[in-house]
Amino acid sequence: MIKYILKCKNKHEFESWFSDSSEFEKLKKKDLLECIFCGSQKIEKSIMSPKVLNSSSVLSTEHQTQQELNKAKKDLQNIRKFVEKNFKYVGDKFSQEVRNLYYDKKGKKNIYGVATPEEREELKEEGIELTTIPWIDKEN
Repeated sequence: MIKYILKCKNKHEFESWFSDSSEFEKLKKKDLLECIFCGSQKIEKSIMSPKVLNSSSVLSTEHQTQQELNKAKKDLQNIRKFVEKNFKYVGDKFSQEVRNLYYDKKGKKNIYGVATPEEREELKEEGIELTTIPWIDKEN
């Protein structure tokens, strides 16, 4: 994939992605490119500079990515702690328990557990909305 900054005859600039550099030329030749602002089909590539990475920017990017992963991991651990503290674990009886709560209308319990993809689909068809939480190991 390649991203180009494009400019129409009315000087509107916008970005677009193409599978490769020749794809832009093919689409332009067939008048299939159009300005997202005015609809003009007179489109040219705008001047762009390539993104050049040196070894220090690669290390910086890797460090930033690791920091983002660490933050995501910490956030997921906090979500797990919150759920374990405030919800009742019902294990693989989740589908049955959530139906009991849904159809009883009196129950206001917070529960969590495990459901197979088939069970989740059946609950969805019944109009029961679920939220799936990425569950990470405490030690991981």
